[in-house]
Amino acid sequence: MSINLDKAFGIHAQALELRSSRAELLANNLANADTPNFKAKDFNFQTALEAAVKGQQAGLQQTHARHLRTAAYDQGYRTQYRTPLQPDTGDGNTVDADHEQTAFAQNALEYQMSLSFLNNRIQGLLRAIRGE
Repeated sequence: MSINLDKAFGIHAQALELRSSRAELLANNLANADTPNFKAKDFNFQTALEAAVKGQQAGLQQTHARHLRTAAYDQGYRTQYRTPLQPDTGDGNTVDADHEQTAFAQNALEYQMSLSFLNNRIQGLLRAIRGE
């Protein structure tokens, strides 16, 4: 009898990949908080996870075999520019460092939660394989 790991792990493996990608995006926003004309980006995690579960690929389409695939294409999510919560500071930068730090911290906690769920699934499978 074979074990289908995709079914065994559920959505947690996909959630980890999306959380990791979102952490990179938020870290990039924070790193460019003082860059003139930088526009903060983010994506809707819920929509991206639903697309990943359905196996859909949202975003850019590869029209030629030699075109590079983007992370948005590979992960099935569409990045969007964040609407600034505060008025423009005059340099065209839309990064709100407080908001980005909060989003990054929340994403990190949710990443740890998904990792814990996945770890529990793996431990349960190991117990089942050992017959415990």
